[in-house]
Amino acid sequence: MNKDILMVIETVANEKTVSKDIIVDAIEHALAGAVKKKYRLEEKTDIEARVSIDLQTGDYTTFRRWQVVNEIEEDQENSQILVSSKIAKDNNLGVEDWYEEQIESIKFGRILAQAAKNVIVQKVRDAERSRIVDLYLPKVGELIFGIVKRVEKGNVYIDLGMPDKNTVDEAMILKENLIPREVIRPGDRLRGFLSDVQPETRGPQLYISRKAPEFLVELFKLEVPEVGQGLIEILGAARDPGLRAKISVKSNDPKLDAIGACVGMRGSRVQSVSNELGGERIDIIMWDEDPAKFVINAMSPAEVLSIVVDEEKKSMDLAVSEEQLSQAIGRGGQNVRLASELTGWTLNVMSKEESDNKIMEENKKISSMFMEELNVDQDVADVLAKEGFSSINEIAYCSQDEFNSIEDFDDEIVQELRKRALENLEEKKSKLGKDNLISDFDELSEENVIKLNSQNINSKDDLADLSVDELLDMIELSHDVAGKIIMKARERWNKED
Repeated sequence: MNKDILMVIETVANEKTVSKDIIVDAIEHALAGAVKKKYRLEEKTDIEARVSIDLQTGDYTTFRRWQVVNEIEEDQENSQILVSSKIAKDNNLGVEDWYEEQIESIKFGRILAQAAKNVIVQKVRDAERSRIVDLYLPKVGELIFGIVKRVEKGNVYIDLGMPDKNTVDEAMILKENLIPREVIRPGDRLRGFLSDVQPETRGPQLYISRKAPEFLVELFKLEVPEVGQGLIEILGAARDPGLRAKISVKSNDPKLDAIGACVGMRGSRVQSVSNELGGERIDIIMWDEDPAKFVINAMSPAEVLSIVVDEEKKSMDLAVSEEQLSQAIGRGGQNVRLASELTGWTLNVMSKEESDNKIMEENKKISSMFMEELNVDQDVADVLAKEGFSSINEIAYCSQDEFNSIEDFDDEIVQELRKRALENLEEKKSKLGKDNLISDFDELSEENVIKLNSQNINSKDDLADLSVDELLDMIELSHDVAGKIIMKARERWNKED
């Protein structure tokens, strides 16, 4: 019967293409389980056991085991010994070590062979799961090719296995990750973006998406060699799957036209990608480090006449002609939504007339505030608002060069405006209280205090409202120092609480 064990190990290892170690481990577990069952039935005792197989002869040895512990758990007297016991001390054993004694082995009969078979099957399944996870986990984020195996309840199952494999790897595209209105039939060859690998109990599940923006990017990498060579970068993508998409590109070679390379000769490259996506229309947008220029490019084909940027809210108001308003917005807001997703800015599209009226109303409010806070007449306040000033801080800390560029103001007016603005801020600071000033922080240089003041961050309460990233957008600090400053600022709130 010992030779039978060696035969089982050899046969199963070859058939299942798994390591012999896994099969040996499975048989040893089955034998150990049979020993524990025997003790439970015949001696009414729960024990721990270990079996070791000699791969040369097929002989196996059985050991009864006790784990060394600090305190024996209830109902574990037959499988645990104290670290203070004579046995543990004599054998120099520490906590969690095992003490073993050889006991009589049981025969490898028909019933035990069946039990071993069940354990082997489970071990092989576990090994197969592990193999698939190890194989595909590094491929997350890549394109996957396969043949449609079946379609169930809208979900598509794809066979990824190769003809020379003994096992078939299967991936799944959930209904919500398919391109809308896409017709897929068994036998179709299909590409997808591997988005996730989950080692689930019923078997590893490979999740593919044809709807993700990353799928569009990977398709362009496949079609445009310059992207793989690093000559062109694809910096972002936004999709309305099956209908329209926008991608932003940047050329790392001044002689290379990034948009032309992605379009290809007579549109061949972009057309190949579009065909894979069910005819999805793709706008290729030139990326620009200037957010306003990037947004203007992203709004193509609509022409933007003027743009107002609100960096604090990360939004932009875009003015277009009345004739292009519907085109700029797009069907169901599609064009402006995709442009917003691509650029990361909230975009508000309006006609030139609406934009002018909005700016006029906002300038009126700002002008009224300047008249009240700085005690200036309406003409001066209107000029300040028209030139883009929106707060007292901006006037107080505005550079001399910027003021000199305002034709309506001479040096005398400029000096008086700055004086009044600084006095206004000092008055506000005095009302805040000495214990609420950001200048108290040793981590903030005078230059950084001025930068924060210019952005309406005057008090510790103002600082406490910021996140670390928001603070780092305003001034240059290390991430740790920025976090330390904000936590210090929030100490006032904790005391009040």
